Amino acid sequence: MLKKPVLVESLIVFVTVLFVHAVVWDRYSWCAVALAIQAFYVQFKWDRLLQLGGAVFQFRTAANSGLLPASMVIPLLGIVMKERCKAAGIVYFERFGIVVASTGMLVALFLSVIAVGITKPVPTNTCILTGIAGSIIIYTMKHSLTVSEVIEVLEVLLIFVYLSMILLYLLPRCFTPGEALLVLGGISFVLNQLIKRSLNVVEGRGDPIDFFLLVAVVGVVLLGLFFTVLFIFMDSGTWISSMFFHMMTAVLGLGVIMPWLYRLIQRNPLFWLLQFLFETQTRVYLLAYWTFLAASACGIVFYQNAKRSSESKKHQASTITRKYFHFIVVATYVPGLIYDRQLLYVAAVLCLAVFIFLEYIRYFRIKPFGQTLRHLLSLFLDERDSGPLILTHIYLLLGMSLPVWLFPRACAPKGTLSGAGALVPYSGVLAVGVGDTIASVFGSTMGEIKWPGTKKTFEGTMTAIFAQIIAVALILIFDSNVNLNSSYAWILASVSLVSLLEAYTTQIDNLLLPLYLQIMFMA
Repeated sequence: MLKKPVLVESLIVFVTVLFVHAVVWDRYSWCAVALAIQAFYVQFKWDRLLQLGGAVFQFRTAANSGLLPASMVIPLLGIVMKERCKAAGIVYFERFGIVVASTGMLVALFLSVIAVGITKPVPTNTCILTGIAGSIIIYTMKHSLTVSEVIEVLEVLLIFVYLSMILLYLLPRCFTPGEALLVLGGISFVLNQLIKRSLNVVEGRGDPIDFFLLVAVVGVVLLGLFFTVLFIFMDSGTWISSMFFHMMTAVLGLGVIMPWLYRLIQRNPLFWLLQFLFETQTRVYLLAYWTFLAASACGIVFYQNAKRSSESKKHQASTITRKYFHFIVVATYVPGLIYDRQLLYVAAVLCLAVFIFLEYIRYFRIKPFGQTLRHLLSLFLDERDSGPLILTHIYLLLGMSLPVWLFPRACAPKGTLSGAGALVPYSGVLAVGVGDTIASVFGSTMGEIKWPGTKKTFEGTMTAIFAQIIAVALILIFDSNVNLNSSYAWILASVSLVSLLEAYTTQIDNLLLPLYLQIMFMA
């Protein structure tokens, strides 16, 4: 029953890979195609392991392994980044794109080898395919990377291995193998970049907002690991533990994270942040507007919980109710993208840190708000929140923010890329804020023709494509920096492929869809 949607999902990913490499074909394209073919075969081994309960860790149920779509994201991002920066003549970031692509391929290959290794009996054909793909990737890396770049790739792989063993053990049923590859692979790369830039701070490249992102992500992850280990030995729900939590958060923030950021940006982080946030009148207006939207989102949470009567404690918010937050996020991001992308970049980092910190409070039941957050957020749970963490709202924020954070600013001297690349920062808004939201609302209310093997409807998908095209037209009207240079057919193909992927994937679409749309726009 699960295999037919998986085959269609795999076909969509293969078409995306071929579309990208039809534009940027080079030696890395052979590696990407080989990786896709072997990931397709290994994905079924992972699915079999999950169905039989033979996986080493507990993964999220009610979804396939997602190995193929996840395996291609980081390599394709690196390849399209390399091509864009090569066209702009920025050698440093061209090499950076090669490192990103090589790292993504090696991490995905490692996860495939793990699946093949623990499958009984050992699948001979899949082993041969994995060996061939590995040989092609390693041979290409040998002739493309310098010694320092090879070391950097291996460092990320080592961090990924240790993070996987720790977090997948501590957080059962929170990820599928594919989601773990994306999330933990991304964290591993960020951690390695932060270490590398900290050691070379004198000759470091990038502006303070890049360092702010790296330190914030690594800081909240290390904070979570610290308290997870600590609360193994003590009850996290007591007042003493809660006071210790808040005290140690302040100590780690002011004693470790702040000095670390100070070393990187060579100025007081708090003074820099305040000066940055209130530098212009436009930023003050945007911050006031975003504060109003945040208050509105909180109001929706309180209102929906107030409607929950004592007789219906098991009542869950409807799909349409959850999509209110998608509309609010779109209303948040679009003005930021039009008027001040740097402010949006920093505000999204701050919001991510706050979201993860509040999730720690909820998960550890930290007083005085831990139990209240558990009660308020339980109304909005869905089948994807099957583990101890509630991650859907964090995935929504990441899906909207990653295209902004991953936009290669250094390779866009005028602040925007040519052609469809001008829409890259809007990938999250289009794929999640518009496409996914409209598909869900119209599909659940008016949809009748279901895609084979799924709950998604044909009407929902077609409406999502139409809505995204309208959104692109509105972006052209209101954002004078966007010039598509007649690349409308490519935009339509990109939007259509990603909308079909939304209909068939069982992975977290808030995370996966914006990344694939960004890849297509950057190709």
